[in-house]
Amino acid sequence: MATTVTQTEQHELEPHRLSSPAPWPQQTSDPEPPRPEEGGGRSGGGRDTATILKVVSASFSFFVAGVNDGSVGAIIPYVIREYNVNTAIVSSIYGASFAGWVVAALTNTHLCQYLDLGSMLALGAVFQIAAHALRAWMPPFGLFVTTFFLVAIGQAFNDTHANTFVAGVKGAHRWLAVIHAAFMGGCLVGPFVATAVASAGQRSTWYLFYTFPVAIGLVNLAFICWAFRDTLLIKHRTTTPTEGTSPAEQTQADGPSQQQVSRSKDAVALIKSTLRQPSVWLLSLFYFFYIGSQITSNGWVVEYLVEVRGGELSSMGYVPAGFNGGCLLGRLLLAEPTHRLGERRMVFFYCCIAVALQIVFWLVPNIIAASVAISFIGFFTGPLFATGISLGSKLFPHEIHSTALAFVFVYAQMGGSLFPVVTGVVASRVGVGALQPILVGILAATTVSWMLVPRPKSSPNAGLHQE
Repeated sequence: MATTVTQTEQHELEPHRLSSPAPWPQQTSDPEPPRPEEGGGRSGGGRDTATILKVVSASFSFFVAGVNDGSVGAIIPYVIREYNVNTAIVSSIYGASFAGWVVAALTNTHLCQYLDLGSMLALGAVFQIAAHALRAWMPPFGLFVTTFFLVAIGQAFNDTHANTFVAGVKGAHRWLAVIHAAFMGGCLVGPFVATAVASAGQRSTWYLFYTFPVAIGLVNLAFICWAFRDTLLIKHRTTTPTEGTSPAEQTQADGPSQQQVSRSKDAVALIKSTLRQPSVWLLSLFYFFYIGSQITSNGWVVEYLVEVRGGELSSMGYVPAGFNGGCLLGRLLLAEPTHRLGERRMVFFYCCIAVALQIVFWLVPNIIAASVAISFIGFFTGPLFATGISLGSKLFPHEIHSTALAFVFVYAQMGGSLFPVVTGVVASRVGVGALQPILVGILAATTVSWMLVPRPKSSPNAGLHQE
């Protein structure tokens, strides 16, 4: 990490500035006194411990999100049979997830004008707890679908601000690999717990699985409130007094309504500035295809192996765990080689291998071969998410990080919703065997879109990723 107290303090304040950009004028006459939790007489080592604690909290937030996402593929076959719906109708859960990410993107920048980093993370945790609590008693199908809308909003707030925070820590490529490995750890645990609960007993009680995400969601909320207690705040807008006017007189003159309008204008201006960046759109296109391939594969592979390859439902539910376990190992083991050998060439290499393995999965009619192939696909595509975030933190201007990442994630979820829905609709007409050519096409598009992402120019942000 850092070698001196001064460097440590500088880099640990940086994440807070990235995650909570202040587009309004700042007072420059006197520096703000340190908060007791951050500074007040503590050494730089204390600050370093506080930052590590926040990174661990961010990692656990990703683990919770991974449990939800990783369990979907194992739960879908039970949902189809319990609610007596076809693949086209059950794919509406992906549409609900996408709607949640869109709402989160539209509200994120405005909420950041009022809520500090810890408050945004806690809000995301509350949304996820509420969604899982509703699922745990097997609600009507319409309400079950709505819970995916709620959990997506919560994940969007958590993912955006946790990513932005960690991207501002020195050696960010390693820390990003850690938090995204934690996500895949959740994706690995999710199918095991979901399948074990769903297959127990004569009559499946799959919905009781969601008591597990409720429990870890409560732990996540408590952890956030502890680790980010220094930013568990509601922001109060500060203004620079005009000449001859005291701060109190200026605040009174502005009035609440004028401050409200000003904050809204700041948020709109930040969104417009973000959408004018070509790098935001090109990186979003990469994530559109990449997340589309991940969620489509994870969501439909169990149904594919049961219907096309003749596997047993109680056993095939564990196959996504192989994919997610591969992703976990890939994010841990390939992060450093990817960083040192060159992100562009290594991601291109990984994508080509993934396409080849997907073709093997398609053409070799053997469940064991399919399970091995999908595990290696997970291994080689695992580092792509964190590598893209690392690259984005170098490409995007400092002041738009949070807004840009929110947009990138929404575009990613658009792919993660569109392709599973298309697969479900096509499968309802021609069978779930259509999954394989669709996945080969999406992975090929992922490869091409990565080559369109521009190379980062030298910028202050790039220094965060150096040794």
